[in-house]
Amino acid sequence: MALLSSPTFALQPAAEQVALSTNYITNFNFLNQYLPDTYEKEFERYGNRSIASFLRMVGAEMPSTSDQIKWAEQGRLHIKYTSCTSAAAAGASTATFTVADSGVTYVAIRIGQTLMIQNNTSGVFNKAIVTAVPSATTFTVAYYEAAGQAFAVSTACTVFIYGSEFKKGTNGMVGSLEAEDDIFSNNPIIIKDKYAVNGSDMAQIGWVEVTTENGATGYLWYLKSEHETRLRFEDYLETSMIEAVPAATGSGAKTAGMMGSEGVFYVVNLRGNVWGGGTPTTLPDWDTIVSRLDKQGAIEENVVFVNRGLSFDIDNMLATLNGFNGSGAANSASFGLFDNDAEMALNLGFSGFRRGYDFYKSDWKYLNDPTMRGGLNTTAGTATGTINGLLVPAGSTTVYDQIMGKNAKRPFLHVRYRASEAEDRRYKTWITGSAGGASNSDLDAMEVNFLSERAVCTLGANNFVLFRYG
Repeated sequence: MALLSSPTFALQPAAEQVALSTNYITNFNFLNQYLPDTYEKEFERYGNRSIASFLRMVGAEMPSTSDQIKWAEQGRLHIKYTSCTSAAAAGASTATFTVADSGVTYVAIRIGQTLMIQNNTSGVFNKAIVTAVPSATTFTVAYYEAAGQAFAVSTACTVFIYGSEFKKGTNGMVGSLEAEDDIFSNNPIIIKDKYAVNGSDMAQIGWVEVTTENGATGYLWYLKSEHETRLRFEDYLETSMIEAVPAATGSGAKTAGMMGSEGVFYVVNLRGNVWGGGTPTTLPDWDTIVSRLDKQGAIEENVVFVNRGLSFDIDNMLATLNGFNGSGAANSASFGLFDNDAEMALNLGFSGFRRGYDFYKSDWKYLNDPTMRGGLNTTAGTATGTINGLLVPAGSTTVYDQIMGKNAKRPFLHVRYRASEAEDRRYKTWITGSAGGASNSDLDAMEVNFLSERAVCTLGANNFVLFRYG
């Protein structure tokens, strides 16, 4: 029997400063001779409603003094081109190749270097030595094989350097190579919120004792609303860093003067690894991911932040490997505990596994919360773009900080906030009005203002994996 969809979650859980009829029983008629038996304390039916925790677990916060944050990441140490074509026919002893790789304006190949050249289609290959570099995007080789070139003219090939060879008594290598760096940048965005209550309502006491996740309690409803505004703002500080996108040229946001920012999802989609099949459910799926990580930074330890569906898929995959056949037979589920018996609780979940690298699994509330990404479509085939999880490398990396002008160790994922000796915009809050202790305007109200200016830096995005549909 399917799980019914009633009761549903509340999409607007009473952010107002007064008790709403949609959230509270309204038939309390105190003129009636039969008074109701009431619970004075508000019942926390949704548990902890805050979804912030991700960046606190994997990142750090540090100040920045500029409108732009720039850093340099190492390029590859070795050189490889994948769109090279030969002007010579099959069997030729020499050939001139043209490099057409995207973004390549000058080949880093020098006379005397030895190359591996492979046909992209058939896999046949040659070994050759570079004899000339006629132009910025061409090089000439002499083949080591007596049979000459093993593929036809104009065939697309992959070329990489594996060494060099020189004759006795010759000069050294001509030219040198500069280290290749990729320069990335991001800009902070300003995040604001505000809560307001008039002086008269502040003098009104309620009959329901309210509470919030940060422990604030009392019979004054505005206290609950103020604390919930603060909690909501703190959640937005994290979700803005995850979901932010830059304002594209010609967009309405750009026209309105907004800059946007590069959030974690945007960066990993752009220059990280994306698993587009929803969730990996088998070991061969994870082997594909491991093989991809081998070609990147090969970070030993990784944390996979998952929604409930991906969490169950990982558990089921690992359970199957341990002899669980899914039939419900008591003697088949041997994982989780040793010497299981009928009186013992069976642990059907896993906290992690090792397959080439260590993968630690952690539930991500943001992806499960129905008022956030947990309420999006997760049906395979129709849920294009829905995100099920994110693999984050653990530890830190060394980058050249363009602002500091030196190498610095940074967590792969961290937040930079605007701050100087005169102004700290990490988390600002101030009160205006003439109520609640404020006395800086003639407004008969208390206004609590919140502000932060920050950006997230995703270093080494090539080591991240985003699990999504499509």
